[in-house]
Amino acid sequence: MIKQDKGRFIVFEGIDGSGKSTQIQNISKRLKTENLKVYTTFEPTDGPVGSLIRQMLSGKIATDQRTIASLFVADRTDHLMNSKNGIQKKINQGEIVLCDRYYFSSYAYHAQYIDMEWVIHANSLNAEILKPDLTIFIDADPEICFKRIKLSRTDFEMYEQIDVMKKVRINYFKAFDRLKDREKIAVVDGNRSPEKVEDAILNEISKFEGRL
Repeated sequence: MIKQDKGRFIVFEGIDGSGKSTQIQNISKRLKTENLKVYTTFEPTDGPVGSLIRQMLSGKIATDQRTIASLFVADRTDHLMNSKNGIQKKINQGEIVLCDRYYFSSYAYHAQYIDMEWVIHANSLNAEILKPDLTIFIDADPEICFKRIKLSRTDFEMYEQIDVMKKVRINYFKAFDRLKDREKIAVVDGNRSPEKVEDAILNEISKFEGRL
């Protein structure tokens, strides 16, 4: 499926509850069975800036949307360039990096409150540093996703509201259309069983590899 001749950067996107985390775990296991080096990571990170963002999303720290958007940019830059376990370092070592969210999440979530062009511009340095080899969007019905979230926990973050989730899904497609000439994007139907979603993702990765 993937030749371990160089590192790869594959990003998983989707609204909350779309199954990204589960699919990253499953895809990682499948790739490792082929003796490939795989590194999984996520945003916001568990670093200092990422931890601050999580406190804001949970409502523990009051803030405004432009501040959150700017902090995501800073957290993302550290995620890329961190000398200990940064994405760029992992890719340079020949590893396949599977990342739960990247800058398309910022475009989709923050564009509810801030002009999308501002968010894209704010993230332009990170896009220059490293674009994903492939962005996989798991497209799941917001109503289904919201039910999954309610079943799994009782505390909700700032963006985990059904109306917000519907707007975020729309914004994802606006961003994909806006950047279709610059980014490699694959949309997968996330309303099916986890097994079928996993197979569809692996198929998209295989098609992408076939074009390299």
